[in-house]
Amino acid sequence: MSYTKLVPALLRANSDKIKRIGISPGRFRSTVASTQRQEEKEPQSDGCPVVKAVQVELISQTKGARNVQANKIAIDFDNTQEVYKSKDNIELLRSLLVFKLCTFDFLVDKNKELMELSKKVFGRRLFEKLMKMTFYGQFVAGEDHNSIKPLIQKNQAFGVGAVLDYSVEEDLTQEEAEKKEMDSCVSEAEKESPVPAAECFIAQELDYNVGREKKYKAHRQFGDRRGGVISARTYFYADEAKCDNQMETFINCIRASGGSSTDGFSAVKMTALGRPQFLLQFSEVLVKWRRFFNVLAAQQGKSEMTALEQKLELEQLKESLTNLGVGAKDDIDNWFTGEKLGSSGTIDLLDWNSLINDTTKISNLLMVPNLETGQLEPLLKSFTAEEERQMKRMLQRVDVLAKHAMENGVRLMVDAEQTYFQPAISRLTLEMQRKFNREKPIIFNTYQCYLKEAYENVTVDVELSRREGWYFGAKLVRGAYMYQERDRAKEIGYEDPINPDYEATNRMYQRCLEYVLEEIEHNRKANIMVASHNEDTVKFTLEKMNDMSLSPTENKVYFGQLLGMCDQISFPLGQAGFPVYKYVPYGPVNEVIPYLSRRAQENRGFMKGSQRERSLLWKELKRRLLSGQVLYKPVY
Repeated sequence: MSYTKLVPALLRANSDKIKRIGISPGRFRSTVASTQRQEEKEPQSDGCPVVKAVQVELISQTKGARNVQANKIAIDFDNTQEVYKSKDNIELLRSLLVFKLCTFDFLVDKNKELMELSKKVFGRRLFEKLMKMTFYGQFVAGEDHNSIKPLIQKNQAFGVGAVLDYSVEEDLTQEEAEKKEMDSCVSEAEKESPVPAAECFIAQELDYNVGREKKYKAHRQFGDRRGGVISARTYFYADEAKCDNQMETFINCIRASGGSSTDGFSAVKMTALGRPQFLLQFSEVLVKWRRFFNVLAAQQGKSEMTALEQKLELEQLKESLTNLGVGAKDDIDNWFTGEKLGSSGTIDLLDWNSLINDTTKISNLLMVPNLETGQLEPLLKSFTAEEERQMKRMLQRVDVLAKHAMENGVRLMVDAEQTYFQPAISRLTLEMQRKFNREKPIIFNTYQCYLKEAYENVTVDVELSRREGWYFGAKLVRGAYMYQERDRAKEIGYEDPINPDYEATNRMYQRCLEYVLEEIEHNRKANIMVASHNEDTVKFTLEKMNDMSLSPTENKVYFGQLLGMCDQISFPLGQAGFPVYKYVPYGPVNEVIPYLSRRAQENRGFMKGSQRERSLLWKELKRRLLSGQVLYKPVY
């Protein structure tokens, strides 16, 4: 059933019949995962809580037999001699200095001003040397592809891989950022008429449906997307030439990753590849079509079921669409048979999502069902030819990057972004996975577990990969935009998408993780990166791997931490044979200052919440000095 075939039929729909439809406000939630849920609470810290050495029992896998003798692997996160064997004493001192400086509120709050002042006082060359001795040297690998190779090779020698991330950003004022955002997120049609054509979708008695549309509009007070964000870089649209340049930067990053390691990752951000107007509008369309499916499910008395349990009876669905005046019975029959849907007698959410697949004319994707008029309406009244070309070019850039990743043997990690962009980002990433993850996992999507809908998103995507037979790849994070998301939802007037507290986010993280691990146990095509600085989360993962008899050598479960943080997690895991990666930022000193500024802010809370890493660093430094290893150098 081609998405655009619905247009002429819905134009004939009977609005009076449509207005009689009820809608349930209940959330979707999948129950496909195990009923066993981990309820233990973790300390409320984004840092590294104190955890004792973990005795992990793992069973090596073979093709012929799974019940073999267990190999006990002891991972001691407190053994500083092993943890820091890749660091010389100067590196230990630098870590101690940087982490201590991050605990001073004045230095962190004014870090950008102080860096600018230092640049003026010391001059550019001396300033850059000072940065390389401190913050830059701690958190950034180097200035270019060649200068980062020694660090990457050294880490690899100690079992730690790399996720390359070119971390250069524009240093814009707030006013400049807001102007760029409003210019790039508002279409020509919206500038002429601020009221979208589909303003009243499913608006009946439920006010929240109207309010949620505000989420997908640009708002000047939140135009600077850097506000309240401390662990993710931000791109602002300027023009198509700049997007092409950023694509080339990502391509160079992919090539560098392929040239410096055999199993590396490269990170990309969708907002760097095109005008964000398309991400906003496509996200709104995806959300509204999903609501329309819920309306149809409510007609069949299935509104209280979870997302994957809502299987609509095909004949009843056809009858509903006919009664709504969507089309003639024969036309509706042809829609489903033409797309080979409903062969089992039912249509589920995944079947429904597959209807939005016609990209020959991108603006055709931006049509939404209006239940008041009985018509498919354009989200905007018109698209200029240039807007159409911009949308297509964004999709083409995404495709180019995926092809380069495959050619270079690099896995592509698509970062998560704000919730008003994320439905479109996830859908575009999913389409890349369907195309490029046929033989092995190349494309990885990122799931932010501080979101209320995280578990549902994971389960629906895993089910699609299982059904279509491709390799599911996911990175699990807690999330980077919490403060900004909450402020925006409260100010504009839509439901807060964030879990109520840190403990709820921890439970969500473990629930999503457990679901994917169980999928790995039953279907070795799923893959996951546990991107966390929390030792309890790592311990939970190791225990689950033991329960599943999953060997680290299978390379199905990866671990990830930021460069310069939580080495006491990364290096013991790597030396024990687990696939573990550092997010490795690189770029010229003066151009990564915005990144370094955020690292300082993040480490303030990290260091105040836990003294663990500093105490381990002191312990190892004292051990070396007392044992006469004043000039210790790593051997690899």
